[in-house]
Amino acid sequence: MKKYLILICICFSTAIFSQKKVMKSLQTNASEINIYTKGLDNIILENSSNGFLEVVLEAKSYDEQLIKIDADAKKVAIGFDFEGTETREVIFRKFITKRLQRATAIVKVPKGKKVYVFGENVDIDTKSLLNDLAIYIDNGIVRLNKVQANLLLKLYSGNVYATVKETNINVTSKSGKILVDNVLKEKEYLNSIKSLQEQNTIISLKANIFLTTQ
Repeated sequence: MKKYLILICICFSTAIFSQKKVMKSLQTNASEINIYTKGLDNIILENSSNGFLEVVLEAKSYDEQLIKIDADAKKVAIGFDFEGTETREVIFRKFITKRLQRATAIVKVPKGKKVYVFGENVDIDTKSLLNDLAIYIDNGIVRLNKVQANLLLKLYSGNVYATVKETNINVTSKSGKILVDNVLKEKEYLNSIKSLQEQNTIISLKANIFLTTQ
């Protein structure tokens, strides 16, 4: 039995290493989580099931990658760093795209903490997060799925997809498209429900915004 258990552990460790994944977890009473996405192509946000803050990073184009977490009593800061020699693919891709790392992070956040995301060119996928969320990026594809708490999203360009039901909504895109239930809106969409406190705000210059309210 012990031999089988050792074999399973070895196989699991090998799989993690071959996929170039690293993981960190932290139990914290801080009310604020700041995530800095520099170096990432994609980030996935979801709620943790065990009360821990968990971060998983996979970067296929670098030999080593690091998750950097700084925490105090009030807030936690999460960043990412890449070490080792760049692969030939990364060196070549510098000439054709801004997205170099082929790096994806999954961040699992306990409920009740406010989440801030800062970045430039990054795609974001939130798995119907139950946390207040503020996102500040330059460009990206943002899939919010079902919005269930306060939201502030500011981006210059990209595409935004969200399901928003029974909430206060303020959406602005000066030169992008705003479609609400497949109906085109001119530059701005407002929906106010005085009995509700949740506020969803999306502000952009060029992003296309696709909302579902039904």
